[in-house]
Amino acid sequence: MTDETYTPPKVWTWDKASGGTFANINRPVAGATHDRALPVGKHPLQLYSLATPNGVKVTIMLEELLEKGVAGAEYDAYPIRITEGDQFGSGFVEVNPNSKIPALLDQGVTPAIRVFESGSILLYLAEKFGAFLPSDIHGRTETLSWLFWQMGSAPLLGGGFGHFYAYAPEKYEYPINRYTMEVKRQLDVLDRRLANNRYIAGREYTIADMAIWPWYGALVKNKVYDAAEFLQAHTYTNLNRWTDEIAERPAVQRGRMVNRTWGEPSEQLHERHDASDFELRTQDKVAGDPS
Repeated sequence: MTDETYTPPKVWTWDKASGGTFANINRPVAGATHDRALPVGKHPLQLYSLATPNGVKVTIMLEELLEKGVAGAEYDAYPIRITEGDQFGSGFVEVNPNSKIPALLDQGVTPAIRVFESGSILLYLAEKFGAFLPSDIHGRTETLSWLFWQMGSAPLLGGGFGHFYAYAPEKYEYPINRYTMEVKRQLDVLDRRLANNRYIAGREYTIADMAIWPWYGALVKNKVYDAAEFLQAHTYTNLNRWTDEIAERPAVQRGRMVNRTWGEPSEQLHERHDASDFELRTQDKVAGDPS
């Protein structure tokens, strides 16, 4: 099959109708589109996010800290509904000028600190609470190398493969083949690494696992893009073993629920303000409340 060729114009102009699934929110300029203050809860840590792979990284981290007994990691989490343009509200843009989830506001310090980009948030929390980041130079460096590997690799998975395979208005052979090759290479990188290591950075469970699992674990378990068979994801046995082990962690199971606004009602927790919110969610499920 030969794709139709496209000759770029001398000057590019924005065509709202050509953006595919997310055309209604994508635009070539930054900044707020409307005034909207962010809600603020009772805890020092305020999270504004959604349970996409990037958002799940941070809620997993916070729940793992709480599981570890770090009381200072208590947080309020509010959903930012990106398909409705919440990320372009003035309050959110103040916390993240890039208008992407997740964004964190730490009001436990004066002045308050804003943290945006999921990898930066993971590193900030790891250093703030002294957890899930090895203190020795070898372990720390290995962990950060894999953290930044994920930050550099995931856009090729999501914005590259995911877009052209699942979301683009037309399917073209060249971009799908190009990004499929890259994603399978990434899966092989992880599979080889996990052949001789329990976790991504070695023996310890770290922020590298929390960063990589929501993207690549979801991919091999067919929870994003419906592409597991296409990619032959089952052949990456070490990656699947690691994915299953991480999925069994109670904090991971809770973290996946936070700011989730789709799917099975029992897997959703739109806002999170206290550990008891998970118990209430379970009680609602028993009572048959679908909200």
